[in-house]
Amino acid sequence: MTSATLPARRGPGEAARLWLAGARPRTLGVGAVPVLLGAAASGHPKALPTAGALVVAVGVQVGANLANDYFDGRRGVDTAARVGPRRLTASGLVRPRAVLAAALACLAVAAAVGVWLALASGVLWLLVAGGIALAAALLYTGGPRPYAATGVVADLAVFAFFGLMATVGTAAVQGYGVPARAWWAAVAIGFLAVAVLVANNLRDLATDRDAGRHTLVVRLGDGRARTFYTALIVAGVLTPALGVLLGQLPLLTLVSLLVLPLLVSPLRISARRELEGRALVPLLPLTARMHAALGVLLAAALLVVAVASGSPLAHSLW
Repeated sequence: MTSATLPARRGPGEAARLWLAGARPRTLGVGAVPVLLGAAASGHPKALPTAGALVVAVGVQVGANLANDYFDGRRGVDTAARVGPRRLTASGLVRPRAVLAAALACLAVAAAVGVWLALASGVLWLLVAGGIALAAALLYTGGPRPYAATGVVADLAVFAFFGLMATVGTAAVQGYGVPARAWWAAVAIGFLAVAVLVANNLRDLATDRDAGRHTLVVRLGDGRARTFYTALIVAGVLTPALGVLLGQLPLLTLVSLLVLPLLVSPLRISARRELEGRALVPLLPLTARMHAALGVLLAAALLVVAVASGSPLAHSLW
């Protein structure tokens, strides 16, 4: 942790900006978009279950982000050499205990809403899945052996929690089962969620390697990690088209191919091997934008199909 002096007082505006930055708002769509997608994919989206799932997903993500900030700051993984956004703990701008308390508060809210949602909907397997997600949020960079630094485990966790669980779980709590289209949507958005993580880790490759943090990007090396990134975003964009070809998704979901122009800039940046560190900073928001665009287009298409099939979208809050 740095030796920066903690200011005694801050105005509410300055404090809010600090905490907002700590929540990492540019990537919050990774948690929110799969929820909207899952609700649409259910064919019978309802307001209260969807709102509850949104609170759970964003609460877990913000809690994980703040826990990551705390543990990496305390372990010395985040240093002055890192090229990403400034961290609350490592910069000394916020007391470490306050960052940890905020992380735990976010996770507690997510847990409480998640338990209510599982019991109210009768989807009891979500209690187990939610417990695992909460533990994963803390153990990502916390505990004796943080799995963020172990390589493939972290990437699989992102795919599982911000792809499969967020999308399929949201579809399940609508009360009409989980149709095949929800699984296809979950896989597509899961690929792009992992791409967001890989974009982040490509930027931090040098500092992660120097800190002994063996992310999948560090293990693969720069060249193969860039190839992996390319494969993820292409797979994410083409998965809905494959679902249509196999008769698992309605034809209208091909509207998701409108994101193809958004691939140009990320692919161009990742293909330029001379770009490293700070020069790769734009890759994360570009990938997050692509993730959000694909999810919104897919959700919109599935909602139109649901309305066309006579689904009573506005007849029930629960």
